[in-house]
Amino acid sequence: MKTERRRVPAAVPHEDWLLQHLRNPGLAAEYLNASLAEGDQAAFLLALRDVAKARGGFSEVARQTGLDRVALSRSLSARGNPELHSLNRILEASGLRLVIASTEKALPGRRRASTPKPAAKRVA
Repeated sequence: MKTERRRVPAAVPHEDWLLQHLRNPGLAAEYLNASLAEGDQAAFLLALRDVAKARGGFSEVARQTGLDRVALSRSLSARGNPELHSLNRILEASGLRLVIASTEKALPGRRRASTPKPAAKRVA
């Protein structure tokens, strides 16, 4: 008796799956934040490269940012080092923005620094 082989469907390529999900700005933001948490600049730039690919590819992002496509590709390589201005333009074209947040937690009983209130006028 001949055994019949079952055909197992091919797996979805990882990159195609990732790029499909990175079209969602919320997931793209989480992906970039996770890569930043690694503390490795190359990992962050490669993650930003994935986001750029998902948002229309280098040609589209270059058109939206006004940057040269080849320069964009180089700056988002593992050895790239984009300027802050370029980074902001790339993020904006991807529907994202750079945000700075405090790592300190507010201590109970402490108030935030505020502007001093003007002194009350004396009436003589």
